[in-house]
Amino acid sequence: MTTKPEAKTVAVVGATGAVGAVLLRELERRRFPVGELRALASARSRGAHVRFAERTLEVEEARPEAFAGVDFAFFAATGELSKSLAPVIAKQGGVAIDKSSTWRMEEGVPLVVPEINAATLEKQRGIVACPNCTTIGLVMALEPIRRAAGLRSVVVTTLQAVSGTGRPGIEELERQEGELARGDAPTCKTYPRPIARNALPFCDRFSEAGYTIEEWKLLHETRKILDLPELELSMTCVRVPVPVGHSASVLVETERPLTAAAARQVLAAFPGVEVVDDAPRELFPTARDAEGRDEVLVGRVRQDIGFARRLWLWQVADNLRKGAATNAIQIAEEMIRRGLA
Repeated sequence: MTTKPEAKTVAVVGATGAVGAVLLRELERRRFPVGELRALASARSRGAHVRFAERTLEVEEARPEAFAGVDFAFFAATGELSKSLAPVIAKQGGVAIDKSSTWRMEEGVPLVVPEINAATLEKQRGIVACPNCTTIGLVMALEPIRRAAGLRSVVVTTLQAVSGTGRPGIEELERQEGELARGDAPTCKTYPRPIARNALPFCDRFSEAGYTIEEWKLLHETRKILDLPELELSMTCVRVPVPVGHSASVLVETERPLTAAAARQVLAAFPGVEVVDDAPRELFPTARDAEGRDEVLVGRVRQDIGFARRLWLWQVADNLRKGAATNAIQIAEEMIRRGLA
């Protein structure tokens, strides 16, 4: 007989944002054991209203006193909020699960995709980091191959939806599409160049050596999650005019030979991955297919011409679901299952 989980006091920080809205829906859909739900955000969103479990909740400001008695706090807001408030929650005996980049590379803070490295939760001390939305989809496709044949190197080009920038990215695309339809020049507020009918090889901002922050995240987070600190990974991140769904073209070099057919088998058997790959029938996954789903979709699996240990694949995931909200909730579910919270 399965014991019903004890009801938890849950806070969602950034409840009015794109990821926060999905978090609220997914907590309800997955029947997470919520006893009390606190909708929180920065001061500018205080007084707004959100819906949860057929109730309207007023959004309160995320301040230290708002977390008294909280078991799980899901951060889907700015890194500044999680940096200042996550330690407060941990000190009070709760768990902060943070979607920002603030804690991801911090020593002693687990960076978790439950299907891959749930065991690292045993070492958590009240703060758990949720990876970047692009990283999650990539490592979900890499891990089955790593287990089957090892990984020597990875080359990846991502095509990232505007919702990866939150509501401002979605609003920018919608506004520019309307402007172009009226014959007007597109106005730019969120991105440096028009995103409508365009593709920008630019995600986040540029840093050293000409790479963007998003590209550095992809490199270092992948190495940490897979526990492969020396993994050779080369990356280019591109923003595309798609509302939801990050895609990636990936070239994988394995340590041992692995046929395309065998790769499809290990991918299909991995929890949370679905293979959509039938070239004769022109079946392959797209961002539209992934939207609203938790599964990471993989297709176009094929041997690289002339290199026996290299495989190409195409990977797609909903960046707001598995890339953000769902993964965070899965972390909390796993902690409950392990008796850690």
